[in-house]
Amino acid sequence: MTYAQDPPQAGRVLDARLHLLDRQLLDVDDVPITTIDDLEVLGTDGDPDPSGGHAVLTSLLTGPVLGTRLFGGRPPSSRLERIRWSHVADVGTAVRLGIHGEELDATWVERWVRDHIIGRIPGGRHDPE
Repeated sequence: MTYAQDPPQAGRVLDARLHLLDRQLLDVDDVPITTIDDLEVLGTDGDPDPSGGHAVLTSLLTGPVLGTRLFGGRPPSSRLERIRWSHVADVGTAVRLGIHGEELDATWVERWVRDHIIGRIPGGRHDPE
């Protein structure tokens, strides 16, 4: 008996829950940046609702989601930082990017804390000896 099969698709097939969500995001120097909180996908025809067929991942989303995980709901889309899928170099136990983390807006909170709080502590502007 012969079964109809989908035509082969270019690219890699990923299970979002298994391979991407809540994974550590590392930059090109293996410096931890953040975790992946959500994904932005489009249908293969460019439709924002990919429920009718195959989906194409366009961006990884990260942002302030702790409150929504504790109390429910969803953060506004404008509060989430988008990291283009084209920046992803490898998907393994962690997701590695092909760019430096300093180039992303996702690390602005850590940079602010480093510059305005940690940097004011005596000895906070250099590595320990």
